[in-house]
Amino acid sequence: MTKFSLLDLVPVTEGSDVSTALIRAADLAVHAEALGFHRYWAAEHHGMPGVGSAATAVVLAHVGAATSTIRIGAGGIMLPNHAPLTIAEQFGTLAALFPGRVDLGLGRAPGSDQRVMMAMRRTLASDANQFPRDVMELQAYFVGDDSPGFQATPGAGAEVPLWILGSSLYGAQLAAALGLPYAFASHFAPDALDEALAIYRRDFRPSAQLSQPYAMAGFNIFAADTAEEAETLATSMMQMFVALRTGTPGKLPPPVPGYRATLPPQARMMLNGVFKASSIGTQADVARDLSAFINRTGVDEVIVSSSMFDHDARKRSLAIAMDAARAINGAQVAA
Repeated sequence: MTKFSLLDLVPVTEGSDVSTALIRAADLAVHAEALGFHRYWAAEHHGMPGVGSAATAVVLAHVGAATSTIRIGAGGIMLPNHAPLTIAEQFGTLAALFPGRVDLGLGRAPGSDQRVMMAMRRTLASDANQFPRDVMELQAYFVGDDSPGFQATPGAGAEVPLWILGSSLYGAQLAAALGLPYAFASHFAPDALDEALAIYRRDFRPSAQLSQPYAMAGFNIFAADTAEEAETLATSMMQMFVALRTGTPGKLPPPVPGYRATLPPQARMMLNGVFKASSIGTQADVARDLSAFINRTGVDEVIVSSSMFDHDARKRSLAIAMDAARAINGAQVAA
């Protein structure tokens, strides 16, 4: 059966603050755990007023303390921003706090613009082209390789499954070569999804961590009791994308009924592209769209993204989404 997980950017809404966003993140994770979601992942982004998960490991410690069974992890850590040893220590600590529950997804994008990237890296020689070497260095720390003359403490011996994230073919190739699970960011960059999955499955080499390919893909869900309400809820995230693409990122704004119709054709085309892997509507709409996505891609797991201004509406949307997911899995079993 297909697994379903949750990706949270810890949205900071207009008129609110990071403290409130973090309280809501823990509450959302508790809710997702009760609904039966498999994982809660947070993502590293920097310099974005509407995203509260920049210090991803700290956010995961907060969420882990509030939950008990759901897996927690990074979707992902942008490894070129950090020394691999630092990440081994951070996630080794998380694994010690929450044994058997921690994942580590790794990406090579900066998660920011050039100015923030330079501020993050300072004088480090690291760059995206060294990403494969950084991943292997991180693997070595987790298995306890002491060839550098020391061990990562915490970190050595920690059971932290590594994932490769991507929105292009590069990540698929690397995940296949290293024998790691692969997560594609189709919730905002869906165009290369099918080709990336084909390359990953074709070229996969078994590893100590994974014997056969395992793929996850992002999917936006904005669900409500009526299609009109769902469309309105989705407009907060639409506004965020428009602001980001025009160089004016801000906090997550309140929804605007009829927002899409007010946009110029270029902006509507951009949103249509971004939201290709999405469902906006009722439970029946979500079940239809999600089932079609799973049947087309054959992914083992879907990770749901759904930033909304109204926290209670977001929780309701996740409940509707999980009802649709259960129906899909029930149909898979019956077949």
